Amino acid sequence: MSESLSTDESLSGPVAVPVSGPLSGPEPKARSLAGRAAALDAEDELAGLRDLFTLDDDTVYLDGNSLGALPRHVAGRLQDVISRQWGELRIRSWTEGGWWTAPERIGDRIAPLVGAGQGRIVVGDSTSVNVFKAVVAAVRLAESADPARDEILVDATTFPTDGYIARSAARMTGRRIVPVDPAELSGALGPRTAVALVNHVDFRTGRLHDLPGITAAAHAAGALVVWDLCHSAGALPVGLDEHGVDLAVGCTYKYLNGGPGSPAFLYVAERHQAAFDSPLPGWNAHTDPFAMAQDFAAADGAVRGRVGTPDILSMLALEAALDVWEGVRVEAVRAKSLALTDFFLECVAAYAPAGRVSSMTPAAHAERGSQVALRCAEAPAVMAELISRGVIGDLRRPDVLRFGFTPLYVGFADAERAARVLGEVLAEVPRQPAGEQRDRGV
Repeated sequence: MSESLSTDESLSGPVAVPVSGPLSGPEPKARSLAGRAAALDAEDELAGLRDLFTLDDDTVYLDGNSLGALPRHVAGRLQDVISRQWGELRIRSWTEGGWWTAPERIGDRIAPLVGAGQGRIVVGDSTSVNVFKAVVAAVRLAESADPARDEILVDATTFPTDGYIARSAARMTGRRIVPVDPAELSGALGPRTAVALVNHVDFRTGRLHDLPGITAAAHAAGALVVWDLCHSAGALPVGLDEHGVDLAVGCTYKYLNGGPGSPAFLYVAERHQAAFDSPLPGWNAHTDPFAMAQDFAAADGAVRGRVGTPDILSMLALEAALDVWEGVRVEAVRAKSLALTDFFLECVAAYAPAGRVSSMTPAAHAERGSQVALRCAEAPAVMAELISRGVIGDLRRPDVLRFGFTPLYVGFADAERAARVLGEVLAEVPRQPAGEQRDRGV
């Protein structure tokens, strides 16, 4: 039994995936893993969904955690929106075409995918704008209960925008930012904590953070939590209502395949809706928008999370894209995601030259999202060569190779091919001198 995938204990504990059976040389190894991939694809209940997407057989697309693939029918649906709804009905489409109610209607379609009831999600604006709304509104909710709560805890490993927005929200509300490692967040909560802003899945490593546990710890401390679901919505069960989440935001262009720049969503727990005080009270959030009143009166429910006129073309492209989820169980998506990432790690262990890559992604299923991040000193050159050979992942400088596994259209043969090509590329790309690796902290 061989173990060629090196370990990285500093971030996620050791990950070394054994390769099954005695293998001698690359050809028997490839035949064995390719055969297993074919068998796994044949048994996959989600395999047929790949045909719903615009993909080509020459490419392995493992970047759905940045931009999901195009569902085939979206182009035709959007052509109708442009030619008939906009071109013929024109302004009548706000009512006859259902444009005006799209943010709530599409929110209700996303709701089952993240474990939310109807009327709790509204779609519109970017993730950054929704993070701002959620954090400021959460601070205001906390302040109404206890004005002494003057701290906003922020995931210290967060996606940069969340940190930027949180710091601005802190300045605006007179709070101070406290960066905390997510593993230590539960212990950092206290009587001064107003809000914690946490990523459900770490964008670099793919680590899945403990949403139920952190949410419960925050509530026990009298604080609220805002969850960023950008790397979990559409990839795994979230359970927003079940776990008592206060507020959450998420993008729709990754695992939900809504298209580049498609609008994000905002979740407001039912118990907070009456007191939700958005820092961006736009006319679309007014209880009677067309009254054009000078005084703002917030609409009921999550609708008060709306701001301005919806981006209809992107909004309706997203609505069409969500059709691929009809009849799909998120639990089945999660099961396949874990099987895919397990198999990919096993294939990397078999194909990669010893010591060239190490997994930053946790081995434990309970701590893993739907991506694999490999640390590699030569990551920029390796990813460039992978892409030139039809394996599309992405790079997080300086040394992270990131591969997203979207179970609706990625199969086990894709995982095997990607790992095999990675092994070939690593064998060809020269190692960096050890001194340069130390200089970069590798």
